[in-house]
Amino acid sequence: MSIRSTLFRAAVAASLLSACAPPVRETTSLQMVRHEKTPRDASVIIDEEYVGPLGWVGAKGVRLLRGPHRITIERDGYFPYDVAVVAGKEPIRLDVNLVPIPD
Repeated sequence: MSIRSTLFRAAVAASLLSACAPPVRETTSLQMVRHEKTPRDASVIIDEEYVGPLGWVGAKGVRLLRGPHRITIERDGYFPYDVAVVAGKEPIRLDVNLVPIPD
C-alpha cells in the first residue's frame, strides 16, 4: 500500500470519527447561597426539571449549558423564588431567601 493511499484512508477515518463525536457544549457554573432561614429541603427546579434539594444543590453547585434558563426554588408554606438567567462565560451566583407565606 502506498503512502498516499495510507494517508487518504487515515483522513477518511478521521473525518468519519469526527462526524460521530458529540458537539462540545460549553457550560457555566451556577452557585446557590441559602439564607439561614430558608429551608434546606426546598426543591430546586431548573427549566421545569427537578434537580434536588436546595441544601444539596447549594453544596455541590450545578453546571448550566450556555443560554437562557428558568430557575425556581419552592417549598410548601413559602413564596416561590423564581428567576430567569442567561448563562454566559461568567459564573452565576444566586442568593436564595424564601419568604414565608403569612397565616
